[in-house]
Amino acid sequence: MRFSAIVWKEWVIIRRKFISTTLGAIVGPLLFLISFGWGLGDAVEINGGSYIDFIIPGIIAMITMTTSFNVVANDINISRVYTKTFEALMIAPIRTSVFVMARVTASALRGLYGAILVLLAAFLFQANPHIDWYFILVLILNCYVFSTIGIIVGMLVDSHADMAKITNFVITPMSFLSGTFFPLDRFPDFLRIIFEVLPLTQTIIGLRDGASAAGSWIVPLVLFLYLVALLPISVALCKRTE
Repeated sequence: MRFSAIVWKEWVIIRRKFISTTLGAIVGPLLFLISFGWGLGDAVEINGGSYIDFIIPGIIAMITMTTSFNVVANDINISRVYTKTFEALMIAPIRTSVFVMARVTASALRGLYGAILVLLAAFLFQANPHIDWYFILVLILNCYVFSTIGIIVGMLVDSHADMAKITNFVITPMSFLSGTFFPLDRFPDFLRIIFEVLPLTQTIIGLRDGASAAGSWIVPLVLFLYLVALLPISVALCKRTE
């Protein structure tokens, strides 16, 4: 019941701020689709396919990452540093692990909502993303991983200015260095090896290659291991404030 109440709160926010939430989630991806979709479109081929079909999985992965991360990271940071309400949440009669999982789930759902909007826009650009159970699984894992990272960052960062630095120096570079807009084989080998272990890179690989690719099980396994490693850290950081 407590878990569902926290998740329901996120739904209420989306419902009451539907227009601003929707515009905030779709404006950035639309700009990329217009710039690269209409700007390059069928003029460029990558791996035997059109460029628009190549970048759609990357944009979907990127929007789920940024949305899932920002929603929970900024909210926790503000409640800790500015409104001073986070401690009150931690002394409420709810287990810390349940609170963390509920917040992670709520933020992940916001990320999935952003993905749905991008997919709807992609069809307008005549893109053909292959959506199946594997695509959805990888997308959900990506949302959960970056929601958990958002909780960790929100607990560790002590000012909104530092939160912006994390976005500028970690999240934004990852958006461009994970194979979102061009293949990773364009990088030198030593950089490509580093970039390939990033969770966003694994997500993009999974969304592009699908379940039929050789070694497709590696992507969900890597994302699941990230989640298993990060969740206890987020719970421990929240317990520290009790």
